Amino acid sequence: MSQSGTAVLLVNLGTPDAPTAPAVRRYLGEFLHDYRVVDLSRWVWCPVLHGAILPLRSPRVAKKYAEIWREDGSPLLALSTGLARAVAAELPGAAVRLAMRYGNPSVPDVLRALREAGMRRLLVLPLYPQYSQSTAASVLDRIAREFRRWPWVPDLRFVGDYHLLPAWLDAVAASIADWRAREGAGERLLFSYHGLPQRFADAGDPYPQQCEASSRAVAERLGLDAQDWRLTYQSRFGREAWLEPATDATLVELAKAGVRNVDVVCPGFAVDCLETLEEIAMQNAELFREAGGERLRYIPALNDSPAHAAALAGLLRREGAGWPGL
Repeated sequence: MSQSGTAVLLVNLGTPDAPTAPAVRRYLGEFLHDYRVVDLSRWVWCPVLHGAILPLRSPRVAKKYAEIWREDGSPLLALSTGLARAVAAELPGAAVRLAMRYGNPSVPDVLRALREAGMRRLLVLPLYPQYSQSTAASVLDRIAREFRRWPWVPDLRFVGDYHLLPAWLDAVAASIADWRAREGAGERLLFSYHGLPQRFADAGDPYPQQCEASSRAVAERLGLDAQDWRLTYQSRFGREAWLEPATDATLVELAKAGVRNVDVVCPGFAVDCLETLEEIAMQNAELFREAGGERLRYIPALNDSPAHAAALAGLLRREGAGWPGL
């Protein structure tokens, strides 16, 4: 722990401990038990989850994880760890730690370690540029649940989103421009974000508006015309209505309309993970080819790049203004 007593907690979604069905089942069980993610009655949801979804889905998802697993483990964990180290190097006066909302390292374990090390102030940054009740709010829920057990809690500041942070937008735009300068530009650029049930947005979740604002700001920085790019949503689950347009359906539509080369970027993901490396770069690329397209190129997330770390460090300094160490 730094002498300042100030801690910074970066929180990402999480990952299984291994690309195996038992590990995936544990991870999905924790994830899908979160009321912020699935808000159905537990009397209705739990029998379906444990009786059908987890037994059937876990082996299939484990195979997907196995396709992207690295020598150093889960891509999401390895890349998030690298990002946390890069942010820590920018903020030497604070104790910067990484936790996962689901899985390991868990939020409670990291918070308890910080308490033992002398934490007096805590600044929390969920690694989701756009706010949603199912992501950022869930992180706050988990921290609050842990703090209910403590007789004394630290001063707390929480960053809900950074979807229009200029340095972050600049980093995203520069990464796209650099990649397309090296690889050539596709005929369309898709901004693909994780999906959300439409009723969440109807109830006031600002997620779709923030996704649109981020995409528009990046497109303006790239000098793109309206016909050059689209915003879509991926990773649907269940049968209810989700945000539209869907990434997979849009790719099929573009291919059938004669578009042969598409670039896809996912600005809602701080680092690459199953949803980008397998769902977009593999599964959706194959779908695009089957529909008549030729190439779908996935543009990597910012990951642990210097520009990404600098943007987040600048945000943390601003949000932690007046605290020692920041």
